[in-house]
Amino acid sequence: MPTHRAAHHPVLHAFVRQALACGAGLGCALAQAQIYTGAGDGGSVVLSNHASGETPTLLIAAEAAPAPPLAPRQSAPSTPTRTVTAARITPPALAPVIREAARRHDVSESLLTAVIAVESGFDPRAVSPKGARGLMQLMPDTARRFGVKDVFAVHDNLHGGAAYLRQLITLFENDLSLALAAYNAGEGAVMRAGRRIPAYPETREYVAKVLAHAARADSPGAANP
Repeated sequence: MPTHRAAHHPVLHAFVRQALACGAGLGCALAQAQIYTGAGDGGSVVLSNHASGETPTLLIAAEAAPAPPLAPRQSAPSTPTRTVTAARITPPALAPVIREAARRHDVSESLLTAVIAVESGFDPRAVSPKGARGLMQLMPDTARRFGVKDVFAVHDNLHGGAAYLRQLITLFENDLSLALAAYNAGEGAVMRAGRRIPAYPETREYVAKVLAHAARADSPGAANP
C-alpha cells in the first residue's frame, strides 16, 4: 500500500474504517491492516503501511490485540511505534466532565478526549518536566490566562484546556493540525513556521497521535466512554 496524504479529516476517518475492516478479517491481507501515520507539511496527515521518519506512529496494528493506554508524557518518552488507543479508555468518572467542556467550548468530544489521552494519559495529577500540569498539561501562564485557579482540579483544568484549544482552532481557521501543533509547541512556533507545523519531531508526532486517536474514536464500532 503506498503512502497516502489526507488533507481533510473525513478522508482519514474513511481510511481508518477501511483499515479496521481489514483487521477484522473481511478479505483484506493482514499486512494492509498495519498502518502508520504522521503529520506532513501544511497540516496534512500522512498514512502508510510502513514506519518511516514521515510516518512514525502506529495507528492500526496488524494484530487485533487491544492497545494499552498511553503512558503519561512525563513518565517515559513516547516511542515511534506506540499504538494509538481509542477513547474507550476514558475513565467513566471523567466522561461527563469531558462532554460538558466539549459542549461549552464547541470542541469535538473525541478531539478533546484524544488531547487528554496523549497529554496526560488521563492522570489529573500529571506534571511534565517542563512544568505543564493536570489532565490537559497546562503551563502556568496558560492556566492564568484562562482563569484556572486550581490546575489539578479536573473541572478547572479541563475547561481551561478546552477554552485554549477552541481559541487555537479559531485562530488557525479550523485547521486542527495547526491548532494541535500550537497547543504542543505554542502559537508563536506555528506562526514562525509560516502557519505550518513546526519541524519539531515531538510536535509532528504529537499532532499525528492526537488526530489518529480522535479518528479511531470516531470510527464505527468504537466503544463509547
